[in-house]
Amino acid sequence: MIRPEFFMERLKAVGVEFFAGVPDSLLKNICAYMTDNLDESHHVIAANEGGAVGLAAGYHLATGKPGCVYMQNSGEGNAVNPLASLMDKDVYGMPLLLIIGWRGRPGVHDEPQHVKQGKITTGLLNTLGINYDVLAKEESVAERQIENAAKALRNNEVYALVVEKDTFDSYSLKNTRPERCVMSREEAIRIVAASMPADAVVVGTTGMISRELFEYRTAMSQGHERDFLTVGSMGHASMIALGIAMQQPGRKVYCFDGDGAAIMHMGNMAIVGSKAPRNFVHVVFNNGAHDSVGGQPTVGHYIDMVGIAKAMHYAHVSTVSNPEELRKCLDVMPSDGPVMLEVRVKRGNRKDLGRPTTTPEQNKEALMTFLKK
Repeated sequence: MIRPEFFMERLKAVGVEFFAGVPDSLLKNICAYMTDNLDESHHVIAANEGGAVGLAAGYHLATGKPGCVYMQNSGEGNAVNPLASLMDKDVYGMPLLLIIGWRGRPGVHDEPQHVKQGKITTGLLNTLGINYDVLAKEESVAERQIENAAKALRNNEVYALVVEKDTFDSYSLKNTRPERCVMSREEAIRIVAASMPADAVVVGTTGMISRELFEYRTAMSQGHERDFLTVGSMGHASMIALGIAMQQPGRKVYCFDGDGAAIMHMGNMAIVGSKAPRNFVHVVFNNGAHDSVGGQPTVGHYIDMVGIAKAMHYAHVSTVSNPEELRKCLDVMPSDGPVMLEVRVKRGNRKDLGRPTTTPEQNKEALMTFLKK
């Protein structure tokens, strides 16, 4: 395995000192090292991967140096536009190093949302004309690969290092903020789910939220047909929920969102507000962290989530931070929406938290059957 400190030292030696990106589980050790050891002018956890590419472009324009953008391979889609229309040598020709976690690599078992992404990871790089290496797990080989990347950067090219599972040695995040929230996300999900009308449906965002909702239904001996578990497509759960809400105005539609996901594509909130669906309830479980990929911080606790929703013309907005407040808020839930309910929760999850036992296709078919009732 590669020691995070070794990797970062080698990048610095070839002139790569600025990092931006969206955390990934395969990169969590290197991301944690960046958070602990780089100042705010040299490391930014971006809202989405395309934004991270923009940050790296600005850094290059200001300094003449190459930046580095890290992401899970699912983030390639968010980054395609600025990679092709900004960084490419046919346009501005700016140097950039990409570090891409390779979830769903063919031949390696992974969750269903990563299968297609895994198949096309290197193909997308080929289509974009981006040369790459699959980062070796031996430091001596990795050092040579970094030198190859440096040659491309000096030629004002984009170069990628694709990272497999268990490439980086362990490193635990040390600089974490004090925990002030008292309620777990799982407890909050159970409280909200228990309060919903019997014919309501939920669109759960990617990550722990959908897993915890699935476990709640199982624990209560309920079926899963009322829930759409968005196992991929981070940041798009609110638009899926809006699409349902607009076509079934007589049914309450809840979006169970996370702060990182809501921030990733925050413009979606403006569309919700503009369409003003009376039956739409947007619940953002805000723990200020990318919880499922190592606990790297978001800006969720540094922004006014409900103030933003209000400015985007949500009809009702509320923030709660403990079970009593949450239950009181749900007891007087307005009948007209859209509603934004921000629930401040603790970081972390149960270590024995399971995963959905249904396939995405089974989930889709069950929900569509329920929506016909």
